[in-house]
Amino acid sequence: MPVAVVTDSTAYLPAELDGRYELTVVPLTVVINGDSGLEGKEVTPSDVARALTVRRAQISTSRPAPAQFVAAYRELLDAGADGVLSVHLSAQLSGTYEAALLAAGEVGDRVQVVDSRTTGMGLGFVALGATTAAAAGSSLDEVRRAALHHTERTTILFYVDTLEFLRRGGRIGAAEALLGTALSVKPILHVVDGAIVVRDKVRTSGRALARLVDLAVEASGDGEVDIAVHHLGAPDRAAALADAVSMRLEDRIRDCYLTEIGAVVAAHVGPGVAGIVVHRR
Repeated sequence: MPVAVVTDSTAYLPAELDGRYELTVVPLTVVINGDSGLEGKEVTPSDVARALTVRRAQISTSRPAPAQFVAAYRELLDAGADGVLSVHLSAQLSGTYEAALLAAGEVGDRVQVVDSRTTGMGLGFVALGATTAAAAGSSLDEVRRAALHHTERTTILFYVDTLEFLRRGGRIGAAEALLGTALSVKPILHVVDGAIVVRDKVRTSGRALARLVDLAVEASGDGEVDIAVHHLGAPDRAAALADAVSMRLEDRIRDCYLTEIGAVVAAHVGPGVAGIVVHRR
């Protein structure tokens, strides 16, 4: 059996890829007003979106317990895997990577863990790249190097109506959040070395979405790319973004996916989010 690849539920892989890749997904937990549930199984993005519209709703997220990773790793190894590569969302955004490291330390050196330094399909493209390498018969070290290669080839850009939700969750600095509010601007963000950073500020949502497309085209470079467009309850907006990027990049796009972000990221970015992930082949 080749090397097995594990990721977490914030990869937000599109439904059309179900069954095409051998991936084990360990879910994070979302807590809404004291009721907890597993992302993608018991709590949906719609649940979070509804809760965010209720004043004083309490929403939080938590990493998987190390024991969940231990169980997943041992099951794969017992089934005959040569090794396990576990790749997860940015360590600066969640304790998931740390939990996976603790579990790997318990299971042994047949498990290696990679910080993708991103999330969403930024993480998804890294996990898919690692899985492709594993399916080709690569060793554990080679699969790890493949994952690290794809982290360098992936850019995630996203627009939010407000920085308040990111501020509440501690995912962005209070000073940056206050600046956006004070100037009444629409922020475009990106992930740099695992941290969420304001990339640009524009005055209207329409201009923000147009700028998002410009930045995605800029990030694509000169070669072939894969594109993923994320949204929360706004499929028409996502489709319009995908069409705009496709028109600009034309035949350089190999695969283009539209996928709703999951409950964990939704809890931290809030309604109205739209994102474009660029994976340079």
